[in-house]
Amino acid sequence: MNENKQVKLFFGVNFGLTLVMGVLMGIGFLLGRDISSFPAAQMLYPAAGVMAVLLAAREKEQKLPMKFFVTYFVVLALTVICAVLSIIIPLGNVIGVGEGWYVIQSYVFIVGGVAALVLLLLEKREIKEAAGLNFRGHQVKASFLIMLLFLLLYVIRLLLSYLLEGQIREFGSLFADPSLYIMLPVLVINYFLSYIIFFGEEYGWRYFLQPVLQKRFGLKGGVLLLGVIWGLWHLPINLFYYSPDTWLKSILIQIIACICYSVFFGFAYSRTGNIWTAVVLHYINNNVIAVLTGSADFGGRIYSWKDLLMVLIVNGIVYLPFLFTKEYKEEK
Repeated sequence: MNENKQVKLFFGVNFGLTLVMGVLMGIGFLLGRDISSFPAAQMLYPAAGVMAVLLAAREKEQKLPMKFFVTYFVVLALTVICAVLSIIIPLGNVIGVGEGWYVIQSYVFIVGGVAALVLLLLEKREIKEAAGLNFRGHQVKASFLIMLLFLLLYVIRLLLSYLLEGQIREFGSLFADPSLYIMLPVLVINYFLSYIIFFGEEYGWRYFLQPVLQKRFGLKGGVLLLGVIWGLWHLPINLFYYSPDTWLKSILIQIIACICYSVFFGFAYSRTGNIWTAVVLHYINNNVIAVLTGSADFGGRIYSWKDLLMVLIVNGIVYLPFLFTKEYKEEK
């Protein structure tokens, strides 16, 4: 299978699922259902597209981590079923829990994700390498340092945001709370219980699509275009979950943020050659804020043009300078 067909298959699976489930998500939103199980399910679609490509393009004697792949597809199927059932049979009316299907879906992620990880660990190294999933041999020290760097940049980004808002005292109070330091170890443990969600995106965007786009549009152009595609992929979530009342601002903020993250995540993946580094970065980005603020609710937000400008300035200052690292230097 040539590269063009691989790209078409990836987009067909990834964006095909996104489109179909996005329509169902919109129906659930209009019906007033709880649609919180849809965004998490969507995070699994990109990796499913990559696995479809690898299975379709492999040679007869080529071995892939099939047990991991099969387990992943089972997790995907169950999470999609939970999302669909959430608009057909609202569990809130049955068991009195408003986010019943989301809770069930979370257990699917935990059990399925741990099972998939164990099965992957048991595979031979060359089999993991054939799918770009090997854990070792990819500059472990560099991966660890990049994770620490991202944590530092995360704090700097928060500091800039609070400074621009004139709320520097509130920034200090985030780190004065003793519960923060109790929750940090929990954050590490939780990674192994929920990694599969973030792997779902990074395996698609960084492992598969980034090299393809950089080959065609250059190292810088490819990663910037990836950011735009990644941002637009969030469209159903922006429209119906993140910010239905200010959806246009939400979409623009999403694209800007994804372009900036794409630059740093792309830098990390290019530097280490390890997709798990990008998975950890994605996990940190989505979960540290919940530990700092005590809230993990991303739905129903109201955005202003000021918020968009803040995201552009802060994220641009923190992440875009990595476009000038050697990882993005074109060879003559």
